[in-house]
Amino acid sequence: MTEALSALLLAAAAVFFSAGTIGLLRLPDTLCRIHALTKADNLGLGFAAAAMALQAESWAAVAQIALIWLLALAASATSGYLIARRCLEPSPAGQPQATVAAGEARRGPGG
Repeated sequence: MTEALSALLLAAAAVFFSAGTIGLLRLPDTLCRIHALTKADNLGLGFAAAAMALQAESWAAVAQIALIWLLALAASATSGYLIARRCLEPSPAGQPQATVAAGEARRGPGG
């Protein structure tokens, strides 16, 4: 029973990691990419941590896994915030730096 639940949790983790990667590759601007990547990867890591916790041999190992997951959550939130803040800072021309989608940059402002 534990093996099957762990396998199911790992499959869910793989789905969320894949969704985050697809979001990183497909979404138009930096802020959307960061949002998709941090949310999906945090859920994926949570499912993977839960699967590992089910297979752990002691409560100390479960606590270590939980601590690693919490530290990864904090690091992801902090790095996502810092990248988004940097993207929204005005450039020397006075415009935010990363709000233009890739397609708009190729087409130009008029379409």
